[in-house]
This record gives sequence, structure tokens and C-alpha cells, in this order.
Amino acid sequence: MTAPLTPPHQPPHDPWQTPEDGGSHPASLAAAKEGPDMKTEVRQAVLVTVAVAVAGVALGLLWLWLAPRIPLISDDTAVFLKDTEGEEAIGADGTFALLALAFGAVSAALVFLVFRKRGGVGLVVGLALGGVLGGLLAWQFGAWLGPTSDVVAHARAAGKGVTFDAPLELNAKGALLAWPVAAMVVHLALTALFGPRDPEPEWDWGTAYGPRPGEENNRAWGGPEK
Repeated sequence: MTAPLTPPHQPPHDPWQTPEDGGSHPASLAAAKEGPDMKTEVRQAVLVTVAVAVAGVALGLLWLWLAPRIPLISDDTAVFLKDTEGEEAIGADGTFALLALAFGAVSAALVFLVFRKRGGVGLVVGLALGGVLGGLLAWQFGAWLGPTSDVVAHARAAGKGVTFDAPLELNAKGALLAWPVAAMVVHLALTALFGPRDPEPEWDWGTAYGPRPGEENNRAWGGPEK
């Protein structure tokens, strides 16, 4: 005759019963913390969006400084390209795209280092939205500071046969997506590489689940428990 698996002086443990110390269920604790955490996520997302969007001013200045100029010339009747085979327009688009990629990578790295070294939907959304707004701001700001868009008035002011610069334009509108795409990719990569890892789950061999492997024979024969 073997001894019962549960010792008589230890009542069986019900994993679903309410703790005697009045503690709450883990699900209720998580629900209680959901409100403040959600507010923090929204606040951080708004802060990241505004900060990244404002950085578009710096991108616009750099674009204006580094983008190649398109030379124009007038003969008092019409305005022509001075170099019909020039690639200055493509160079302006490429300069904007490269600068936007760099700004996206740097902004993602700064957000990862400053706020927290773990992922967050709010931060990624803030980076994406801020990157879009920053790109739009850089485009409009650089074009506004560049040569006037009134080509006819500019040609008259320059005079006949005098070379002047065309307005700074962004013909490839897809370059506006370079900043948000780079920011999301870099932030997710940094989170995956350097973010904290979840601890390994530990198995809880309680009395409700029976004895540990190898303990049943010891209890049956009155041997010492391990």
C-alpha cells in the first residue's frame, strides 16, 4: 500500500484560488497598469513626432547647401536650360534622398538611446510620422530659401544671356519616404540586436501538479524527499 501523493499536513494548492494575502490576479494587475503605460506611450510618441519633424529644418538647409544648381539662361523671349544634357535635377533628388536616409538613421538611434532600449509601437509610429512631416518640411523649407519660383521675373532681373539658377525642386516625390523608412528599419534593428531579452520561464512544480520526477517512489517507500 502506497502513501498518498499529497501529504495530509499540506492542503492541495489550487492555482485558481484567490491568494490569502489579498493580492490580485496578475491579469488584473496588468489591466491596472495599462492606463498609465498607455499615456506614457502616447506622450513619448507625440514628443518623438514633434522632435523629428522639427529636424526637417536642418535637412532643408543641408539640401539647399549641397544640392546641385540647375543653370538657366534667357534671350528676352524664352528661358532655356544652359546645359540640356545636365543631370543637376537628378542630383538634387538624389541629394535629398541620401540626406533623408541619414537623418532617419540618426533619429532612430537617438530615440533608441534616449528613451529606452526596448521596442514600442508608439516610438515607431512617432518616428514614421515625424519622418514624413520632417521630409515635407525640409522640401518646402529648402525650396522657399532657394531661388525664386518666378522664373520669368528672375530672368528679367538677370538680363539677357546671363546665367541664373532654377528653383530648387524635388521631382521624385518618393524621396519623401526615405526618412520614415530608414527610421523604422534602424530602430527595429537596434531593438532586436541590443534590446533586453525576456527571462526564460521557470517551471513551478507545485503540489497541485503532483510530485517532482523521482519523488513518487521515495514517498511510497518512506525515503527522503529531494
